[in-house]
Amino acid sequence: MKGYTKKILRVNLSSGQITTEQPDDAVYSNFIGGTGFIIHTLLTELEKGIDPLGEKNKLIFATGPFSGHRLPGSGRNVVGSKSPLTNAYGEGEGGGFFGAELKKSGYDALIVEGKAQKPVYIMIQDDQVEICDAKDLWGLEVADAVEKLQADTGIKTLRTSAIGPGGENLVRYASVQNDIMHSCGRTGMGAVMGSKNLKLVAAKGTIDPPLANEEKVKEMAKWMTGNYKKVTTFPWKWGTGPTMVEYEKTGNMPINNFKGGEFPGIGNICVQAMFEKGYVVKRPTCYACPLHCKRAARVEGGPMASDPKYGAPQYETLVAFGCNCGVDDLEAVIKANEVCNRYSIDTISAGVAVSFAMELYENGILTQEDTGGLDLKFGNAQAMVTLTEQIGKREGSLADLLAEGVKIASEKIGQGSEQYAMHIKGEEIPMHEPRYKQGLGLHYSVHAAGPDHCTGIHDEKVAGNLPGWEELDVPEYISHLEMSPRKARMLYQVGLWRHVSNYLGVCAFIPYNKKQIVDLLEDITGMRMSHWRLMKTVERGINMARIFNIREGFTAQDDVLPARFNTSPESGPLKDVKIDVEEHRDAREVYYQMLGWNEEGIPTRGRLTELNLSWAHEILKAELDKQ
Repeated sequence: MKGYTKKILRVNLSSGQITTEQPDDAVYSNFIGGTGFIIHTLLTELEKGIDPLGEKNKLIFATGPFSGHRLPGSGRNVVGSKSPLTNAYGEGEGGGFFGAELKKSGYDALIVEGKAQKPVYIMIQDDQVEICDAKDLWGLEVADAVEKLQADTGIKTLRTSAIGPGGENLVRYASVQNDIMHSCGRTGMGAVMGSKNLKLVAAKGTIDPPLANEEKVKEMAKWMTGNYKKVTTFPWKWGTGPTMVEYEKTGNMPINNFKGGEFPGIGNICVQAMFEKGYVVKRPTCYACPLHCKRAARVEGGPMASDPKYGAPQYETLVAFGCNCGVDDLEAVIKANEVCNRYSIDTISAGVAVSFAMELYENGILTQEDTGGLDLKFGNAQAMVTLTEQIGKREGSLADLLAEGVKIASEKIGQGSEQYAMHIKGEEIPMHEPRYKQGLGLHYSVHAAGPDHCTGIHDEKVAGNLPGWEELDVPEYISHLEMSPRKARMLYQVGLWRHVSNYLGVCAFIPYNKKQIVDLLEDITGMRMSHWRLMKTVERGINMARIFNIREGFTAQDDVLPARFNTSPESGPLKDVKIDVEEHRDAREVYYQMLGWNEEGIPTRGRLTELNLSWAHEILKAELDKQ
């Protein structure tokens, strides 16, 4: 089998032992890479009930077959573990150059075990792997740590996956930062890294794994580099977020902690305004990628002065710190993004935590005594930035509490605050209104790692609006407001495909069509491939993650949206729109059935056998027998 290094690096920080493993071909053919490799490893190697921030948890950096080859979009990697935010399966994905460099260093994945007694970093240079003292790096913000290591080693192109003080302080939604500005943001992987006293992983490699058909891979790379602008204008022109003004008009834009309503200041914080006002100074990119969808923004001087090395806010961040906090000050949103990347905390969870606190403050549940003097009204830009930085530092009792996530924070605050905590399974909800995108809302509720906007369906963009979905047998138009068995079918068909990029190590923004993806995977690895086989690989991953969560105590009762969405907003485009609880439950049951699960969301023996996961059924059966 080609395209892979066929080696897994395992580093035990407790013992200092460094080993290399060579999985057999069945591991690659069954799980492909990325997410598939991570969940297989966690399900088979972790004990039930371990502390996500304890020594027994494992942190896995995984590439896919596309990673590290000279193909547009091949700079992705996945970081996975048991999540400290949800106590469920957790993962974050990121771009940049680190994933490609890990592959070029000779490894398809890195498994980090144990806990170092003092701060360390892992240095990987081809077959030379060391656990190094990080005492001079610990406590530094992300860029300072990375740049110091590059200067100390003399390797300017050293690629890194690092944490800042947020990860060190075990903020439960701490991110892992690839090459400073590229965030593996969700589910708190940076907190797991911090719990292991691991400041960063650095990689520099010279290895190019052989390809099954090098000429065809080169041909496709050349074609995509020359034609991507003809295929799509998204996101190379603006990055994400060019439809923010439209979203505010339709109701997809969360406002004031998902209360809904209208936000007249949306034009002040949209991505177009960031360009028009001259804040964008650079268009960075990822490994081998011509799109340049990333942005770097600078704010000169003043309280919101921001360093472009930390990038610029994209859609999720613009909304999380913008209209969802009632803020229409673009400089403040740029600053909040910089703060999160400096400290390594997820912008989505941090923004929702701040908006949660703002709503509690406006409802009298929190007072200025609780906030340390901050006037946490919706729209207070300075208070939003200040509280975000306090969260990264765990500075002050409120910030320390919010660093636990809104689920834990609301449980400790009480006083009815739970109704304002916008989370599912403990993870804060991304910046798409589930009352508007009801299929995405269904995905939010059932996804193993918590609400995820990248692997579900964006209802209004699927049926009838984007070419290619007919290949997945989704030809008919279904309203974005509909919740029905038809919508469950759409989520099943399209959602499976939307997961594929996290298995392959390829960016979903590169406009490869489905045939090109299948052909490329064959040309890279030599494996005979089809749409069906890729979809089955994803189903394996979804079922393994489901079993992992069942083992950790999760049930169908956890596959629900916050009650706020069961009522209509008082004003705005969605004032007559809500989630119908019975329709949602019925669609969820149909979705379960399509996956081969029973009404309680438990995978059946037949489906697991069909997926070649009989061994996973034994894990599931042993757990159910105990209950």
